[in-house]
Amino acid sequence: MPITIDGSGTITGASTLATTVASPTLTTPNINSAQFATVSGTAPIYPCRAWVNFNGTGTVAIRASGNVTSITDNGTGDYTVNFTTAMSDANYNANVNAGGSAAVYQGTFYDLATARTTTTLRVATLNTSNASADAAVVNVSVFR
Repeated sequence: MPITIDGSGTITGASTLATTVASPTLTTPNINSAQFATVSGTAPIYPCRAWVNFNGTGTVAIRASGNVTSITDNGTGDYTVNFTTAMSDANYNANVNAGGSAAVYQGTFYDLATARTTTTLRVATLNTSNASADAAVVNVSVFR
């Protein structure tokens, strides 16, 4: 007879059951958005929905990413981050930072209605004079 535990924690199907579990093995260690709804605690959880670390000089290249399919190079210091899975709306929070040389230190994003969509985010890297400049390291994270 199988042992089941329902959503309220009621155990059925066994007359005796150990009260502790030693060294459990997780068969599905990835947490998806449906599982966040069941996490206890007082503060809400707002996970990172997309992130990317890329080289913004020469031919742009993604070093590592999550939920980002590609980067589009729109010109000097001007990039579009393309999401694998769309955001629910364009009201997300985007964090951008850039570096790689002393001359390029700032990260900001274009907050243009035509540039920010559920599937793309346009970002810019600036030098110390606030002029567009390519950056060797660009990091973008998106929260919603």
